Amino acid sequence: MLSWISFIMVLSVLVIVHEFGHFIIAKKMGIRVEKFSFGFGPEIFGFTKGDTHYSISIIPLGGYVKLAGETPEDNLKGETWEYLSRSPGERARVIIAGPVLNYLLAFFIFLFIFMMGFPRLNPIIGGLVPEYPAVEAGLQPGDKILKIDGRNVMFWDDVTEIVHANKKPEIKVIVERRGKTMEFAIRPKIKEFKTIFGSKKTVGFIGITPGEEVVYVRYGILKSIYMAGWKLFQLTYLTYRALWATITGAIPLKESLTGPIGMFYITEQAVRLGILYVLHLMAVISASLAIFNLLPVPVLDGGHILFLVIERLRRRPIPHKVQESITQIGLAFIVCLMLFVFYNDFMRFEVFEKILSFWRR
Repeated sequence: MLSWISFIMVLSVLVIVHEFGHFIIAKKMGIRVEKFSFGFGPEIFGFTKGDTHYSISIIPLGGYVKLAGETPEDNLKGETWEYLSRSPGERARVIIAGPVLNYLLAFFIFLFIFMMGFPRLNPIIGGLVPEYPAVEAGLQPGDKILKIDGRNVMFWDDVTEIVHANKKPEIKVIVERRGKTMEFAIRPKIKEFKTIFGSKKTVGFIGITPGEEVVYVRYGILKSIYMAGWKLFQLTYLTYRALWATITGAIPLKESLTGPIGMFYITEQAVRLGILYVLHLMAVISASLAIFNLLPVPVLDGGHILFLVIERLRRRPIPHKVQESITQIGLAFIVCLMLFVFYNDFMRFEVFEKILSFWRR
């Protein structure tokens, strides 16, 4: 039950923040907002304040903002409070505000996490892999790694980064064992494998696994701002790179996408680990939502922005029927993609088997 509540709360916050971006910019620009809805389908609860009707609908997997004068069928009068009566640049500001607010939410969550304490694994060996160099060299579980090839080690991330990037035939590892400092010469195993992006990479391994000891690292405000910005940049870069790898076929489509079912199982794991992990997941999903929405696909925010760019270049709007046809194609693509994602999630997380097992009890 806690997992379901957390999942719905995470999704609700992300959707409301996204739609609030469209809502607040439209309001500030003097464009009327006729409806602000969280969810789709029949309305559960709603009220009207000013020109806007606020509602909560039965399907909490999205939401939308209905602007006055959003389509030619709205009997446009050329008033400034009508969306289509505004310039392409002004309309683009309303559209892009949703993804921007998702980016800002992700940034501030990362900022909060870095200031409160980001969990990092201590560089303590938890286990050894049989027939790997670490066993032959004499390393033991419980050893705390202090240095590798003269480089100080603070966290387990440092260990993996140094060892994996090593190209030399031998490395020197200094550890602390029961209060004593010891040095070992280890010859890493070099393996070549394909990355998730389809490229080949050579990596060094010595055959050690981390322990479970975690330390929470806190940063000051300036360092946290830098770390949050860098984290957001890395996430954006990796997401777009993964999308390109999916388009080119380097990453199988079924391995690169997940939907609400997959998000629920990921949220369930985060809930078990603690609130910081739930917040981290929320930041990642929020940034991913912004990235996905900015793709130049009709129906998405990025598709609307593309129409406005073309309108600006042509100095006249794209015919409404053409926009409708292209949007319907985009909608069909999104629906097919969502059906594939739902099916893939059902198979990946063995949902059918779990439902049958539940009813057989």
